[in-house]
Amino acid sequence: MTDSRNGILRIVGGHPALDLVNTVAPRVPGETGGHDYLSGPAELLAWSGRIGLLEPAEAEAVDAVWQGSSDLAEKALRAAVEIREATYVALAPRAAGVGPMPATFEAELGSALEQLMLRWSAASARSMLAPTTDGPGVAELRVGTSPALMIPDRLVAAAVELLRTVELRQLRACPVDDGGCGFLFLDRSRNGSRRWCSMEDCGTRAKIRKLSARRRSASTV
Repeated sequence: MTDSRNGILRIVGGHPALDLVNTVAPRVPGETGGHDYLSGPAELLAWSGRIGLLEPAEAEAVDAVWQGSSDLAEKALRAAVEIREATYVALAPRAAGVGPMPATFEAELGSALEQLMLRWSAASARSMLAPTTDGPGVAELRVGTSPALMIPDRLVAAAVELLRTVELRQLRACPVDDGGCGFLFLDRSRNGSRRWCSMEDCGTRAKIRKLSARRRSASTV
């Protein structure tokens, strides 16, 4: 969840869309009240730089536009939060190890996908095809060409890409019932045994709790 040494949010999702989902901590299905690490445009911009969503020059361009218009900055933040919550609704119930789907899942999924599609349609209109000589094809799709909405445009593109391609057997949630934070992540370990978002964080705390519980139990015998 956070690095205990400095309180900085860990980047553990394995995909930008999951890192976006994990900007609320803890992530407990059906509950609110977790700490929101995207509490303002400045936090959104800094986080986007941390995950490599923007190049330094792009971050400067976004900052310049947002500094000139707080309305544009707030609009981008609202869009990013909407993309975050819709992505979470779509993915959280499908995380590996989760039981039967809730009765409301299909309706909630449909609404979430509609929200993402509307955001993606708008982002597509602001995208462009540019010539390329590096890699397959003769052109590349560049998403996020408008600094004002560059961040949410790239986030919704990442979310749509993940929803289309994610291997559900790799999708996991840090186990809340065992003291985890609920963060979503991709388990790409060789034997598919990754249990925690981070062994240095939730995994270590869980081990400490279990050790303390055993010691308390032993002391009462």
